[in-house]
Amino acid sequence: MGVLPTVIVGNASSHVPCISSLHHSEPVNLPSVPFSLNKTDFPDLFWCADDKHPMLPILSELQQAEYNSWGIVVNSFEELEGDHVDAFEYQKETRAWLVGPLLLHDQIKQDLMNSGSGNVDQKQTSQYIEWLDQKTEGVGPGNVIYVAFGSQSYMTDLQMEEIALGLEMAGEQFIWVVRSKTWVPPVGWEERVGERGLVMRDWVDQRGILAHPAIGGFLTHCGWNSVLEGLSMGVPLLAWPKGAEQGLNARYVAMGLKAGLMVPQEHDAKDDPLPVQHNVICDAVKELMRGDQGKKARERARELGRKARQAVEKGGSSDKKLDELIECLTSRQKKSS
Repeated sequence: MGVLPTVIVGNASSHVPCISSLHHSEPVNLPSVPFSLNKTDFPDLFWCADDKHPMLPILSELQQAEYNSWGIVVNSFEELEGDHVDAFEYQKETRAWLVGPLLLHDQIKQDLMNSGSGNVDQKQTSQYIEWLDQKTEGVGPGNVIYVAFGSQSYMTDLQMEEIALGLEMAGEQFIWVVRSKTWVPPVGWEERVGERGLVMRDWVDQRGILAHPAIGGFLTHCGWNSVLEGLSMGVPLLAWPKGAEQGLNARYVAMGLKAGLMVPQEHDAKDDPLPVQHNVICDAVKELMRGDQGKKARERARELGRKARQAVEKGGSSDKKLDELIECLTSRQKKSS
């Protein structure tokens, strides 16, 4: 979870009765948040009246750990969320070190190893990387949308079918990671899509896919790790949150950072999300990949990707914060010994 989503939850926690009384289309404006929210952006657990919910003890333990901590290490970076660190530290009554994106620390180390030895990552020989390689031949980069909703997000077979039809209708090339064990494509869909799409049902190296030059967009549930992975690689996001704090992450990406768009989501009278129809998915994909809004989001994502890499390089903001953290920990250890 990032800095700003954490601040949002903290600010909203004292206004739960007021926010819960709103219609899901009414805006929610909070201090320190530079854009409007809807109550459906908040985690379901935020409104939970069941004091025996299995997640509550875990959250309570996390809150207690934060309260007792000397500081908090955050997988983010100054150029992404630096404007919200003061509010975060005030709320948590402790210090925060933004030392991410952590995934880029490993990547830079691997790049150095490869440049020194001439080795090529074993993953480069995988089926989906070879497929992506073909998509840049004679066409250029950024013409494939990557579709993945994490390992925990649940999609009904009905919604899966709408996604399939939406991707087909959009006419864009895509690679789609499918976790469902029960969904089967509509009759004739695979033949109609042909080589334009690749469906993966096994594990894939998401970072490797997002780093590939063929990728020009990422349809994602907006878990924080996926947000960082996409933006760190300079890929604009098409946000479709499915639970937890993902709605807050999605709003931040689309409205705060301007590095992505959101899939329009309707809700019923109980504020439960309704299935998103294939024509809506089609329009959202086309706008991200070919539209004016998508172009602006792509430029912003690329800018953030450059800043993310600079942050973890020697002398970058996250590199300095990591050195500062180590120095503080060493100093505390010396004082206590």
